[in-house]
Amino acid sequence: MPFIDRLRGAVDVLWREMAKFGIVGAVCFVIDMGGFNVLVNGALEHKVTTAKIVSGAIATLVAWVGNRYWTFRHRRNRPVTHEVLLFFVVNGIALAIAAGWLAFAHYTLNMDGKLANNVNAFIGIGLGTLFRFWTYRQFVFANEPLSDHDAVGTETNHNAGSRS
Repeated sequence: MPFIDRLRGAVDVLWREMAKFGIVGAVCFVIDMGGFNVLVNGALEHKVTTAKIVSGAIATLVAWVGNRYWTFRHRRNRPVTHEVLLFFVVNGIALAIAAGWLAFAHYTLNMDGKLANNVNAFIGIGLGTLFRFWTYRQFVFANEPLSDHDAVGTETNHNAGSRS
């Protein structure tokens, strides 16, 4: 059944993209949270929002490389300049969501201890991550995956031959 095969293929692609996105995200999470803690407990001790923006910007650069060249490499890409512009706009919004939540919790709700800062940085990263995954799929890396024939030299659906 062609419809079932297409549906199965779409689910396979989605699953692989989610798994890779998660791995890239885990690496960037360590960079972001680690960098945040180094900065907020050091040079930017009383500037939690600035520390979050700096650590998030570094993690964003790593995320660009991981997502562009691994997670979504099998998709037809726009010109790199257009794609990178979209990527950094989306990540800027996600970083604003994370930093905004942290600033709100820290300055408005007076949740200003080390544990509270880390919990709120974690929540902010989570909110930003949900936004990023949806927008990456919808706008940044939005074009259809390459067919098996077009994907020579890139990752393909390894089980496609058994379903043809």
